[in-house]
Amino acid sequence: MSQDNSLRDQIIALYDEMSPQLQQAARYVLENPQEVALVSMRGLARNAGVQPATMTRLAKFMGLAGYEDIRAYYAKAIRMRADGFAARAMERETTVPDQGSDLAQHMLQSLAAQITKLSEPESLARIQAVANRLNQARRIYVLGLRSCHSVAWHFHYVMTLLGEKTIHLDGPAGTGGDGLLHATDKDVLLVVSISPYALHSLELAAAAREQGMAVITITDSEVSPLIAISEVAVLCSTESQTFFHTLTPALAISEVLCGLLASQDRLGALEALQNADRHLQSLNTYA
Repeated sequence: MSQDNSLRDQIIALYDEMSPQLQQAARYVLENPQEVALVSMRGLARNAGVQPATMTRLAKFMGLAGYEDIRAYYAKAIRMRADGFAARAMERETTVPDQGSDLAQHMLQSLAAQITKLSEPESLARIQAVANRLNQARRIYVLGLRSCHSVAWHFHYVMTLLGEKTIHLDGPAGTGGDGLLHATDKDVLLVVSISPYALHSLELAAAAREQGMAVITITDSEVSPLIAISEVAVLCSTESQTFFHTLTPALAISEVLCGLLASQDRLGALEALQNADRHLQSLNTYA
């Protein structure tokens, strides 16, 4: 592999050619760069759910001499970063047990590191690009199934307080896709999907793309199946120290996007919120 090429870009480019075990290892490396730099190969393999030899085979597949080359690459990347807070938080969370009375503390430290990572320049640029694209759209169709439903619904709900720009694809009896009936190439689809990816989300995203709509994605990896059809994508971590994945970073992205969209038309947002307040008061909604 050429030293001039990013190892991360090489992994993404070769991902589809890898065996399932190599893909599992590669995905973990892509999504946990700080851990690659700070944890032993055996520890990383254990966390990734593969054998240590798989990490060595991944390095060989990438044209490297061995796993230590992968670790050295990510260690150098961390040293070159302007901030080291997320790396230090990751180091703390990977050197303590995740059980007993300390579990809550470790989970919250992990979430703090994941939110901090979203404030890095690359993530901020992606988030701003998504906000700009959503602002340009005539309509925003919003899709999130299964665990991602809460994120999609939250975005749609907040946006309804600002106007009528969003349409939530959440129809009963499997009719969610019917909402795309009147969509045009002036509209966008904002889809939230993380591994394991809901098949219907992938199908509807592909259908929207064929219809001429831009697909905007909140997903968890550069090798997510949505990346290939997305105009812009924001990546969020879903790693958790419990048996279920976390959606807190994805929800944070949703909240930031709503804030950015509101800020692009402050007067219009204020007027819409005043109307919403009057409506909710007339219904005696809150105690």
